[in-house]
Amino acid sequence: MDTKIVEINSESLAAAKKVIQDGGLVAFPTETVYGLGANAFNDDAVKEIYRVKGRPQDNPLIVHLHKDYDIGKLVYGVPSYAVKLADRFLPGPLTMVYKSRGTVSAAVSCGLDTLAVRIPSHSGAQEFLKYVDLPIAAPSANISKHVSPTSAVHVYADLAGKIPYILDGGNSEGGIESTVLDVTGEVPCVLRSGLVTREMIAEVAGDCTVFVPREGVKVRSPGMKYKHYSPDCRTMLFPYDEIGKAKEAYLRAQADGTRVYILCDAACAEQIGVKNILCLGKTEEDVAANLYGKLREGEKVADLIIAVAPEKQDGIMVGVMNRLTKACGGKE
Repeated sequence: MDTKIVEINSESLAAAKKVIQDGGLVAFPTETVYGLGANAFNDDAVKEIYRVKGRPQDNPLIVHLHKDYDIGKLVYGVPSYAVKLADRFLPGPLTMVYKSRGTVSAAVSCGLDTLAVRIPSHSGAQEFLKYVDLPIAAPSANISKHVSPTSAVHVYADLAGKIPYILDGGNSEGGIESTVLDVTGEVPCVLRSGLVTREMIAEVAGDCTVFVPREGVKVRSPGMKYKHYSPDCRTMLFPYDEIGKAKEAYLRAQADGTRVYILCDAACAEQIGVKNILCLGKTEEDVAANLYGKLREGEKVADLIIAVAPEKQDGIMVGVMNRLTKACGGKE
């Protein structure tokens, strides 16, 4: 199959819509990462997402909607606090998990009675979703466990020859995946941290808890299981207060002839003072936006990436640390 990166216009949207209607897959941009989309009503198409990505069959998907789609066709029992959260944060990088009406393919939620729904704010995503006017099931548009894609080129590197079209919406500005929030209870519960923080949610909803995974409990959200976001090279992860140990590991690796780079924010880069740096930037927003791009940049030039965690650990950094741990310090 010939894979084309195409500008988002009337011609490419018509072509993408035909692929979706015919049960195929199309990659599209969002403000967080690029998604690999299929018609959520089509069981075979949804299963094709799992096959193309090599994604575990027990890892649920998120359904993406345009802002005018009637969510009531897909879910029920929406609490008043979820309406307030939607008014405040949507369209945007917030996914909410509702009780499902069971109208989409059971493969989307891996047999669960819930459905994760997101309304992305990226204008290109909205154009695509409005044009097809269907709920689009979509995980990140990469090979499972590899670094998530924040550009059309990243998608092409992983999925060339496997899908017909990649709709090019430029570089994703948010960087890390959406916050996933369970809204099926009396109080919202964060299943996956992201750019919409627990504190931001609690300010609107009055309260917000954070899910703590337990052995044997079936996951209700993507990103809660397995090693994710990993570059194609060896990795190490040090906490911020072990910058000295990170530098020692860097120097040992370099002495052994290993191509080694340190991945860290600007403050750490200045403090550590080595040559090969993958700098994530100065602000929380910079770090989130640049994380995946720098990991992909690093895997091309390094045998070993040594990551140093940011000093700040709250707010957006909760989501960043979740990804960084899974990428560089997580277990299978």
